[in-house]
Amino acid sequence: MMSKQAFLCSLGSLYISLLLVFLLMDVYARPANNSALKEKGTDRDENEILPPDHLNGVKMEMDGHLNKEFHQEVFLGKDMEEFDEDSEPRRNRRKLMTIFSKVDMDKDRRISAGEMQRWIMEKTEEHFQEAVEENKMHFKAVDPDGDGHVSWDEYKVKFLASKGFNEKEIAEKVKNNVELKIDEETQEVLDNLKDRWYQADNPPTDLLLNEEEFLSFLHPEHSRGMLKFMVKEIVRDLDQDGDKRLTLSEFISLPVGTVENQQAQDVDDDWVKDRKKEFEEVIDANRNGIVTMEELEEYMDPMNEYNALSEAKQMIAVADENQNRHLELEEILKYSEYFTGSKLMDYARNVHEEF
Repeated sequence: MMSKQAFLCSLGSLYISLLLVFLLMDVYARPANNSALKEKGTDRDENEILPPDHLNGVKMEMDGHLNKEFHQEVFLGKDMEEFDEDSEPRRNRRKLMTIFSKVDMDKDRRISAGEMQRWIMEKTEEHFQEAVEENKMHFKAVDPDGDGHVSWDEYKVKFLASKGFNEKEIAEKVKNNVELKIDEETQEVLDNLKDRWYQADNPPTDLLLNEEEFLSFLHPEHSRGMLKFMVKEIVRDLDQDGDKRLTLSEFISLPVGTVENQQAQDVDDDWVKDRKKEFEEVIDANRNGIVTMEELEEYMDPMNEYNALSEAKQMIAVADENQNRHLELEEILKYSEYFTGSKLMDYARNVHEEF
């Protein structure tokens, strides 16, 4: 029979193990801001009607985080899903060689900044078209009577149903203007969504969205006006002194809390380093240490040709080992993880024979 002392020691060990698990979970948690629109679940039905945090081909998430997959998205376009860590390296190499030949318009076996710029714009447009097609399905899901318009009340019922509320009961209460008993967090999300709904509703304002307006609601990158609204939301979340501008310290500020160990400190340091570099070298166009809404809007615009050219030059600089301001096939294969998110083994072996 276990003694009382042994039992207490066993219980103490269990407590320490659980504590370590929670600490490790915290270490790998991504720093977050206070955006009320941050997605907290992965339920497909909810994601269909809730504006997504991640927008393909856009440099920053809706909640203000940097898009870590941006380089792969604007290089691979809709073919991004074909590259993953489990794919056969030789097959991925062949795919990369095919992409290289498409980007290399003049067939001189080198990719220039202009060629990469054209390719980035083309791949971004692919993401745009994907969003349009997905929006058709999402719009149909929230337009129950099929009249080509979605009212705010119709959307609200569908949204609350996706959060676990009884759809028939909610619809009846909304129809009869009965007060809904909703938790504070869900109500905050609804209030923010209604603000965005108003912004997407083109004149005359009637709180009815057609398919095109609903696309702007879900994907603000498709509308200049909604892009401005998204920038305002991001600045609102990060702006600590209320001057509607962002300093470096505001942009790289971490959530309230203390770092528990060195591993967590390393995660935070890398996060801060990435944001600091993006702020100083890309977003702050005039290098004055302040990012205005106008600068952030230009940075966020996925169809800005100047941004595409800057991105093209940056992507070339990463892999341009011979410093000729062009990308050769061997360089792209060697830096495959940067361009595709997957590594290639023996990247240069027999490459010229295969190409």
